[in-house]
Amino acid sequence: MKNFKKDFPIFTKNKLLVYLDSAATSQKPKVVIESISDFYENYNANVRRGLYKIADKATQKVEEVRAKVAEFINAKDVSEIIFVRNTTEAINLVAYSMSQNIKRGDIVLSTIVEHHSNFVPWQQLAKIKKADFEVLDFDRNFQLNLNVKNAKLLAITHVSNVLGIVNPLKEIIGEVKKINPGIKILVDAAQSAPHLKIDVQNIGCDFLAFSGHKMMAGTGIGVLYVKKDVLAKLNPFLFGGEMVKEVSLKKTTFDKVPFRFEAGTPDIAGIISLGTAIDFLEKIGMDFVQKHEKELTKYCLGEMKKIKGIKFLNDQYARIQGMERSGIISFNIDGIHPHDVAQVLGDMDICIRAGHHCAMPLHKRLGLNGSARASFYIYNNEEDVDKFIQGLKKVKKIFKV
Repeated sequence: MKNFKKDFPIFTKNKLLVYLDSAATSQKPKVVIESISDFYENYNANVRRGLYKIADKATQKVEEVRAKVAEFINAKDVSEIIFVRNTTEAINLVAYSMSQNIKRGDIVLSTIVEHHSNFVPWQQLAKIKKADFEVLDFDRNFQLNLNVKNAKLLAITHVSNVLGIVNPLKEIIGEVKKINPGIKILVDAAQSAPHLKIDVQNIGCDFLAFSGHKMMAGTGIGVLYVKKDVLAKLNPFLFGGEMVKEVSLKKTTFDKVPFRFEAGTPDIAGIISLGTAIDFLEKIGMDFVQKHEKELTKYCLGEMKKIKGIKFLNDQYARIQGMERSGIISFNIDGIHPHDVAQVLGDMDICIRAGHHCAMPLHKRLGLNGSARASFYIYNNEEDVDKFIQGLKKVKKIFKV
């Protein structure tokens, strides 16, 4: 198993660090950090404004990244790529823009496995517009019940940040569109874009959102993909500088897409870091990233199952043949609160997440008050897993269970 830790300064400076919380945010390779420094040191200028060399370079770099993102997810056109702060902002942008087409009695759908960011905006949109917010549940095999007839929009995750479920989106969206051809579908790809090869044309979604910070880029940069024919019908979310073509005392004409959706100064350094992170991932190969995490997850699950008292949130799901899972393992230890598990591990420099993972409806659906979660990325290895396992044994010893 190849060791990528040498590419990440945080691990060279913190030799004992075992970072298993990449579902929350990822660590950054040296090349990404250097790309941010390079921008601020050598061509820091605002984009699409100045007529001088460093402004031209900054603008050129940003547009190169837009093209790179389009290729990364196989968008048809660079204009389908909108830069935002994160997945949350991207989803809120769609919710606001879609609100023009939502009226009293319309149905807006989300699913029970969603992160709050793909749940709360739709819940609130329905409340404001007096529409019906409905939540798709899953059956005992974790298969979603696709009751989508008459719905205006379906918001669905690609990969659950709790269960590690990889939804077969092509099949799901194909079935949904067959039942309801006019429905719009938004995909939350925050947990999939960093780990899986994404093809928006193959998936068939209308919107797709993800964050740079979960795929080794800087914080404060995210992406919203909007299918071109849908994009032309959307209204801007934010108003101000650089999203306009002409402004008079009585009237404003908006710029062409995607710029009309990018008001104000963007996180230029973040955009540049996203481009570098994509280069880093593509040099490794997304197939290799997925294979690496799959092997590591299998090894970790095997070792965890040797420890008595560990219950997996997605254990039933993992037994379903033909279904994929990501490098996310959510679990509880009998008799120990997940926060206590995380605290003891944290004192050993082993970083995991504990709580609802911004998915309270799912935890309540499963009858749980919370869970602990370990999540892997390219810089993790079997040594990390071994330390994690030893840490879990220490937790049980301390709490005498």
